[in-house]
Parts: sequence; structure tokens; C-alpha cells
Amino acid sequence: MRTTIERRDLGPRDVLIEIRYAGICHSDIHTVRGDWGSVPYPLTVGHEIVGRITEVGAEVTRHAVGDRAGVGCMVNSCRECENCRSGSEQYCLKGNTQTYASVDRDGTVTQGGYSTHVVVDEDFVLRVPESIPYEAAAPMLCAGITTYSPLAHWNAGPGKKVAVVGLGGLGHMAVKIAAAMGAEVTVLSQTLAKKDDGLRFGAEHYYATKDPATFEALKNSFDLIINTVSAPIDMASYLGLLRRDGTLVSVGAPAEPLPVPVFALFGNRRSFAGSSIGSIAETQEMLDFCAERGIAPEVEVIGAEAVNDAYERVLASDVRYRFVIDIDTLR
Repeated sequence: MRTTIERRDLGPRDVLIEIRYAGICHSDIHTVRGDWGSVPYPLTVGHEIVGRITEVGAEVTRHAVGDRAGVGCMVNSCRECENCRSGSEQYCLKGNTQTYASVDRDGTVTQGGYSTHVVVDEDFVLRVPESIPYEAAAPMLCAGITTYSPLAHWNAGPGKKVAVVGLGGLGHMAVKIAAAMGAEVTVLSQTLAKKDDGLRFGAEHYYATKDPATFEALKNSFDLIINTVSAPIDMASYLGLLRRDGTLVSVGAPAEPLPVPVFALFGNRRSFAGSSIGSIAETQEMLDFCAERGIAPEVEVIGAEAVNDAYERVLASDVRYRFVIDIDTLR
């Protein structure tokens, strides 16, 4: 449903971005449907935002009118806690200000990118390299950084065996990025339906998880597993795929708990971890890394009128691989 939202007045350190494209993330669907808790309706979602800066505050130094700009999953943090001071503001101990459904510094509820304009503090605005098309850049502000961050943190690279669970919006970016880092990449998907795509994106191996033989064949194989699916998985089976000191990292966020059998961790001194987006500096690093290597997500551009249908297709895994809204269709 179309509505009108109000943005705060431009402050001295704010920039005004005219939005060109906004990606659709599974998080948007979870949020609007209340899967993760109560929602401050009415709410405009969207945290994969790209456009051009049309106005800047008097004290802005990082950005200029006309710059290509992006906004990801957060628009502020306390900047004072230990994590913020160390450059990990995504883990702000007081809770970072999310791009939508958070309380902004002026006391209003933040509204996301399925809109024509957004006002953001300059410190939380990204530079979008010229070589990345606008529509492709949008999903990188969530799907890109959400997979890049754990791959970088757990040192994916030459000599490392990395498995990616799920070849969807997050998974296909994880494959592209891990392969570009030099890791040996394996896709673990329910079926082999997307095998050709997975190999094209840089995976060397592709297995169907519906086949029980997969878990026997790949026991004790991987240094790192990136779980991108937003649905429950059999944790014992997947943990059993890790070699000594290997780590399974979840970046998908199912509404249901993931029970972890502790004995599956004891074997091979395995670890289970989570990872949430990335810092602003790391997100810029990811954009530059991808620009230098020609990495971009596979996108399907839609008009705003098709959002509800797109949500249903995401839930049915019927998208290759990320929906992006052309915001001109809102004007």
C-alpha cells in the first residue's frame, strides 16, 4: 500500500539521498510479517539502498552532492561503547540504529528504502564505485556484506575449504566472494537444480543435501561453513562436516531456534557462530573488493507494484537471485 512518510530535516552532518533502487531482503519479509517480534506499524522496510546525494549538511566532509551513495542495514550507533570505538558499530552494545523499525535520534521510527528519499548521517553512508551498476549495488549493502564479513573474519582464502549452505540471495554472493578470495568452495543445496549456476559463480563442487550420502561423503571436510538459509537445519549433520577447529557460521536468521547438540561440537573441537552484517568500514572494503574483481549479485528488477508477488516468490525460492525495486516506479 502506498503511503507518505516524513524524513527528518537535514542536520549539519546529514546527507539527503534520492533513492534509485532498493533491494528486497528476506529480513524485510520476516519484519513485516512479525516473525521476529512486534512491529511499529505503519512501517516502510528496505535496507539495501542506492542512489545519488542531492543535498548535504553544512558540516559534511565525506560526501558531496552528485555522489553515488548507498545505505545498508544501520544508520547510526552510540559511537561510545567498546565495540563502536573499535570500529565494530554493527555490534554496538547499546544497539545500533537499524535502517527501519528502530528509534532514530529524533525519537521517530526509522523508515526504510522502499521510498524515494532518505536522510542519513554521513558516517553511515557508503561510496558506491562507478563500475557497479546501481541495481546490482543495492543487494551488496546487505547480502554482500553479510557474507563478506564472516568470510574475511574466518580467513577464507587459498588452502581453505569453504561450504556455502543454500544458493539464494545470500548464498550466491557467498560463493562469488569466497571464490574470489581464493578458497575452494562447495555448495550444499537441497537439490542439484542450481548446480550450473553455482559452478558458474565459482564453486568447485556442488552437493544435494536431500541425499543422505552427501553428509557421509563430506564428513570432516570443511574449515568453514556459511549457513545462509532462513530455515531450520539439522545442526548435528552439518557440524559433522567440519574438520578439526572448523566453524559453522549462521548468517541466515530463521524465526525458529536452532538446537545445537553439544557432542557435535566436542568432535574435532568444532565451533558454531553467528555473524551480523559488517561495520561501515568493512562494507566499504567489500564494495571496493567486489568492484576490483567484477563481482556483483544476480538481480531481477521489478516495479513497486510487484513487491507482494516478489515476497511470495522469495518464500518459494523462485528468484535468481535478488529482487531489486526500481524506485522510479514510486514517483
